[in-house]
Amino acid sequence: MKISLNVLLAGALLLGCNKSKNDESKDGSDKKLLIGATMLSMQNEFIVNVADEMEAKAKELNVELITVDAERSALKQVEQVESFIAQGVDAIIMNPCEVEASSPAVKLAMDAKIPIINVNSETSAKPTAFVGSDDTESARIAMKYIAEKLGGKGNILMMHGFMGQAAQLKRDNGAKEILKANPGLKLFAEQTGEWDRAKAMSLTENWIQSYGNQINAIFAQNDEMGMGAVKALEAAGLKNKVLVVSVDAIPDALQAVKKGSLDATVFQNAKEQGSKAIETAVKAAKKEAFDKEVLIPFQLVTKENVGEFLK
Repeated sequence: MKISLNVLLAGALLLGCNKSKNDESKDGSDKKLLIGATMLSMQNEFIVNVADEMEAKAKELNVELITVDAERSALKQVEQVESFIAQGVDAIIMNPCEVEASSPAVKLAMDAKIPIINVNSETSAKPTAFVGSDDTESARIAMKYIAEKLGGKGNILMMHGFMGQAAQLKRDNGAKEILKANPGLKLFAEQTGEWDRAKAMSLTENWIQSYGNQINAIFAQNDEMGMGAVKALEAAGLKNKVLVVSVDAIPDALQAVKKGSLDATVFQNAKEQGSKAIETAVKAAKKEAFDKEVLIPFQLVTKENVGEFLK
């Protein structure tokens, strides 16, 4: 009888220890913040760079981050945000697929009282905060460089990004603003390459067949498309006659600028966008003070200063 009493006492002690440990782990002070992030497309190198930096910053701040790929579908993106809300995340970061079609996701998060931060691209619905750069400015910088190099005269082709996305709309506006100020520059043709290298290469091949030696410059709204244009021009033996300028300064593009095959790119800071998005989301989730708009400047990259941007 005595032995069984000791056994019972030991069991009770063990239970007590376990209980206090469980209670401790349930304590809110121990809880990691959970952030859900939905990205436009993980097939896009610049977006991957932003996502990588978000991951690194989340780790540094001891935050749990769930990143999903919207695969360029605004509908899928809205569903992903719904899923984050159902999971009870503390904040959401969205890299919007489209200005209008991704907007319902912002409303859903706001209605659920979950802070939502738009990174790199915008929606018409106003989120908790925006972290990115002024896309209009990137196109102004690129087109001013083209105008200067061509002496204000020449035939330009413009390659658009994914139609309806904020970057596409704003880069279109910025480029056309400079074209308007330089009447000697003619916009020969414009079409979407959907931010995609292979599609841009194919589009450039078509343009070469249609316009050939009349082309003086191509402005591609991102580097993926700029690299596709360069490849097609090189294959046709026209690269030395046609200026190509694009936006983002992804590693491939920086190497091409160094080599001289891409004339210029406009540096968009993926690292800053990614880290600031996480920092803003964490502050908003903790109800600390945060900036409602974080704008990171663009910089022109040419052969002269490319060394500063190469790792």
